[in-house]
Amino acid sequence: MTLMHTPVCDVGSPAPDFNLQGVDGKQWSRNACAGENGLMVMFICNHCPYVKSIQQRLVEDVAVLKKSGIGVVAIMSNDPNDYPEDSFENMQEIVKEKHYNFPYLIDETQRVAKAYGAICTPDFFGYNAKLELQYRGRLDESGMNADVGNVKRDLVEAMLLVAETGKGPIEQVASIGCSIKWK
Repeated sequence: MTLMHTPVCDVGSPAPDFNLQGVDGKQWSRNACAGENGLMVMFICNHCPYVKSIQQRLVEDVAVLKKSGIGVVAIMSNDPNDYPEDSFENMQEIVKEKHYNFPYLIDETQRVAKAYGAICTPDFFGYNAKLELQYRGRLDESGMNADVGNVKRDLVEAMLLVAETGKGPIEQVASIGCSIKWK
């Protein structure tokens, strides 16, 4: 496991388009995932301990974001040949087990992760209604602690601001996680 920190948010960068297969059998594009007030693109996987520790909070936070018109999608870009836990079949199982309330897509070629500049899991990219990058930071201040209590919810607060104003917060704390497993 190589620990990575995401770079500073490149505010205003456009959201790259994609067309990827979801665990639901559908093809998903960027526009199909976007909500009326923005889009949150998450790069996650099944095996990373950082992702495992936040799965329940992701589901809870996505419910909040959806109510504010933010569309949410998760993309898995790891090489499942080297990390079998990240296989498409296991992605389908995780969706059922954890009750994911967002499309979970596989990026078999890893082109989408490269287009976004994703480097780790989890890596969060928050866009406004014009699909301009406004947030690239952590989910919250709990890190890998599953028992979080009352912590600052960086992602939700940032994306609610984006939904309301079209702009993200000036101060953003980098996400940390395992490096994407490149082919």
